[in-house]
Amino acid sequence: MFKKILIPTVLILLTYGFWVSPEFKEISAGVSIFLFGMLCLEEGFKAFSGGLLERILQRATNTLFKSISFGCIVTTIMQSSGLISVLAISFLGAGLINLFQGVGIILGANIGTTSGAWLMASLGLKVNISSYAMPMLVFGTLFIMQKKNKSLKGFGYVLMGIGFSFLGIHYMKQGFEAFQSSVDLTVYSTTGIKGILLYLWIGIVATVAMQSSHATIFLVIAALSLGQISYENALMITIGANIGTTLTAVVISLGSNIDGKRLAASHFIFNLVTGVIAIMILDTMMLAIDKLSAFMGIAADNFTLKLALFDTVFKVFGVLIFLPFVGKLVSLLTVLFKATPSKEKHLERVLYLNEAVLELPTTSIVAITNETKHLYKVAFKIIANGLILKRRNILSDMNIDKVIQDEYTKEEVDVNREYLARVKDISGAILDFSTRAQMSMEKDQIKKIYDLKLANRYIVASIKATQHLCKNMKIYTKSNNQYVREEYNLIRKHLVELLRVIHKISISTNKEEVSALLAQAKLHAENNDIFANGTLDNLIRQGLIPNEIATSLMNDSTYMYEISQNLIAMAEVLFLNTLLDENDTLSSSASDHEMDEFLGKETLTPHISLSHG
Repeated sequence: MFKKILIPTVLILLTYGFWVSPEFKEISAGVSIFLFGMLCLEEGFKAFSGGLLERILQRATNTLFKSISFGCIVTTIMQSSGLISVLAISFLGAGLINLFQGVGIILGANIGTTSGAWLMASLGLKVNISSYAMPMLVFGTLFIMQKKNKSLKGFGYVLMGIGFSFLGIHYMKQGFEAFQSSVDLTVYSTTGIKGILLYLWIGIVATVAMQSSHATIFLVIAALSLGQISYENALMITIGANIGTTLTAVVISLGSNIDGKRLAASHFIFNLVTGVIAIMILDTMMLAIDKLSAFMGIAADNFTLKLALFDTVFKVFGVLIFLPFVGKLVSLLTVLFKATPSKEKHLERVLYLNEAVLELPTTSIVAITNETKHLYKVAFKIIANGLILKRRNILSDMNIDKVIQDEYTKEEVDVNREYLARVKDISGAILDFSTRAQMSMEKDQIKKIYDLKLANRYIVASIKATQHLCKNMKIYTKSNNQYVREEYNLIRKHLVELLRVIHKISISTNKEEVSALLAQAKLHAENNDIFANGTLDNLIRQGLIPNEIATSLMNDSTYMYEISQNLIAMAEVLFLNTLLDENDTLSSSASDHEMDEFLGKETLTPHISLSHG
């Protein structure tokens, strides 16, 4: 509702401004060029997010201090707290970082934004930076045209972003210089509570409208440098801009998971509380800024640099206030924002797929990978229960014979019902989300998505085979025929051994160990094929089992083999290739021919119905 009212209002005000003032056109054009430059910068930095940024993120945010440092440094480089908020929410939604790390990044990003004010106050007003913009735009355009080289193209967007930002600053400054000769904005200067509320609101609205606190502060500094706004009013706009910038994170979080919403809320709470504190002690802060400016050699009437200093002190002071309470803030947000419980008791929820992670191809891939791993965990329990065994026993170091003896007796196992309630929706969501995500991906990234879809299919196929195996498992593990009972328990033992190996694979971070375990699993599956090793022939030849049961055993042994092959193929794609991706040596199970067909004509893998044989 607010957005529907805001946009028409802004359009009307802009149209009126263009009509009454040619100078306003120049200022507005400067803001537009600057904002376009920020968009180019974001696009450029996103091009470098395909691995390096994620690895740095995970290694550089394992403590609160590192998280704050990361947020500060990256925001200083990217010159966009909005982009960092989007990245943090995307990383959080994909499961790359936790909420504690995310809050640290947001705190650091607030400090990092202060570099923009210093840039404008110290360089933008004193140097003709438009002369630097021109070569950047030229070289940036050349690099962007290198479509086959993603890094060069990304660097081109960064150059274009800096160039347009410099050009925008130039036109904003030039517009206010022309504006000064015809209009004196200082007549609208207001003091007291009225002035605080008015200019605080102006800062919030301007930042919400432009979606950039940088643009708001740059405008304020340009106006302040020419005496078009009072120092006190400029401070209030700066505080308002800091509050208004949280809207970007709030909007992005609407499409994120519950942790993304918590992070956006932490951003809003931090900026709002620090803003209120700054207003309450504004006189004291202004006095401190005056003394600190004198100590740093900043002239008493150099209000632009003093504003930049205020922006820095205000945000650093806010972070220092919040530091002791970050843990409590995370706990509070966890209580305030709770995941909506499923309406159906046994319905499984999608955990990682949300709109926020679609901002970056890398976070999309990580989210799909994590969701597929979540799907496997669900399938693991269904397979275990289908074998009439307890999942916790399989995952323990309990002797396998005891695992077989301690059967799952909690309730009647219905694999098809479990599939419909706990697997089908997740599997379908993965396929749908994967198709949407790959629209903005490069060919090598689409190849990873293709493999993850294969893993999804392998998991569903293993559940299908379990459903068929489960029917006779209930009957023949209780058979009076010792040999029949032993063979069906042997099937369960083989699958328990396999599930234990795959569990080791799932928690290992050593690709050599994973490769060795996969080779072990493949050999295990081949050695326990009762057709190949002659077990079934011997049982029939010696008349130890009836012919009709032999047929069932033959079919069920086939289902065991299918489960083994599908789970091994899944593990290779989901666990081994993931480790190889982290080492930048992707090993894909998709052939070039398959990929050409896949890229040429995308067809979704259909849901496997478990109600048919």
